[in-house]
Amino acid sequence: MGLRKQAGMLLGIFGSLTWLIAQAPAPKAETPAVIQPVEKAAPAAAPVAPASDKLKFAPIFTIGKPFFQQVTTDVEQIVKVTGGSELKLKHSQIFFFRWEGMKVENTKTTAKLTIRGIKLKVDVANNPVNYDSTADQPNANNPGLNDFLKNLVGADLTVVFNEAMAVEKVEGQEELLKRLGAANQSVEQLLKKILTADSLKEMCDPLAGLTPDTPKGVGETWTKSTPIKLGPIGDYDRTLSFVYKGKDPEQKELERVEVTPKLAYKPPSDAADGLLFRIKSGELNTVNPKPGYFLYDAKTGLLIKSELVVTMTGTLNVAIGNTETTVMLNQTQTTTVQSSDKDYVAEKK
Repeated sequence: MGLRKQAGMLLGIFGSLTWLIAQAPAPKAETPAVIQPVEKAAPAAAPVAPASDKLKFAPIFTIGKPFFQQVTTDVEQIVKVTGGSELKLKHSQIFFFRWEGMKVENTKTTAKLTIRGIKLKVDVANNPVNYDSTADQPNANNPGLNDFLKNLVGADLTVVFNEAMAVEKVEGQEELLKRLGAANQSVEQLLKKILTADSLKEMCDPLAGLTPDTPKGVGETWTKSTPIKLGPIGDYDRTLSFVYKGKDPEQKELERVEVTPKLAYKPPSDAADGLLFRIKSGELNTVNPKPGYFLYDAKTGLLIKSELVVTMTGTLNVAIGNTETTVMLNQTQTTTVQSSDKDYVAEKK
């Protein structure tokens, strides 16, 4: 395989990992958790406020009544190695999650997050790789990838929220790492640097970072800036700028919040243990930022739908073995989150 294609495929892996960044929430706001016992007929809904009133954008858990999420990430990349032609890469990933409130003890709320299924499509210069855990035959033509994704499906994480609805801790990290590293110990060592306790806490938010520090009224804005550290992959400085727009013009029962993302990438300082390449230097920045949106249901506490589009461009100095090359990268990533009280994954018979 030529250096250009090899670098492209490796950077495709790099791009796939960044779906975690686009949806990872900033630190949680002081919003009380709402959870109802199973014996009650229905959960107490958050009040449906007039457009002029302020909302907390609080999630609602109900013991014995799960809700489900579908997270879709589409990535398009144009990679060009110095002296070579352009290489186009496409990735499409769908993760299916199940959330359920488990218990309330004093001021702590505990919920369980389960990975229900995964769909993956990767196309590197017309060389496709497909995987679908919901199908009778997942059909991954890459044995290593097949084992990795197969072990990921069915994994559970226990998420403990404090009184302010911030994620206090995530239990199950070690079990998850063991599942993912079962087929390859080097993968486990790499993931230990990426899936840290802090990164898991950031990812385990059913509202995907929507919740503001204080209740907001129509027209009010807020900003969240968070550093994201991914070990040998590198670091991101992420800023999300929100504005509460009021009722959605088309789905008038939902509240609309618009968000403009800004990300800046920094090369890693950690050793590239577990990777086939090392990013030695470089810079990636957001270009032409466009507002995304969140549609929130104040009755159910569900994030009915959100969409975030991030385009980044820049150059990376990449070492593959003893060879170094400069890679120009242009990447557009679209992340969509949908929530429902109905399971997105049909049970297999």
